[in-house]
Amino acid sequence: MKNKLLIYCFALFAFAYSCKEEPQSEIKMVSPEEMQSLLELEDIQLVDVRTAEEHKLGYIEHSQNIDITSPTFEEDIVKLDKSKPVVVYCRSGKRSAKCTEKLKDAGFVKIYDLEGGFEKWKFKGLNVKTLQ
Repeated sequence: MKNKLLIYCFALFAFAYSCKEEPQSEIKMVSPEEMQSLLELEDIQLVDVRTAEEHKLGYIEHSQNIDITSPTFEEDIVKLDKSKPVVVYCRSGKRSAKCTEKLKDAGFVKIYDLEGGFEKWKFKGLNVKTLQ
């Protein structure tokens, strides 16, 4: 009887453990309009992966500049909060696509990539800040 109970408990534990789902990373492309809504509705981490020089010429308000070409890039992105959604952008979308994969590999769960990058954001006439 003890053996049957032990086997039953082990089977129940194994089943419960196998049903436990790890959070899956999700990368979603968003239009400038969708991103603007996200920024208004959610507690988002907005990351500009362009160079510091590009960032100075114009950026999206409340973004933090973490240059993807920087030697400290890997260290810098892991300082972000993995539990909060992250929106990344670059000039046109190529560098941000690379960044989203790095964020996914680092364990971030909710990742957004601005479709068309900063250029499309500006083209749509949305708010741009400059440091000059």
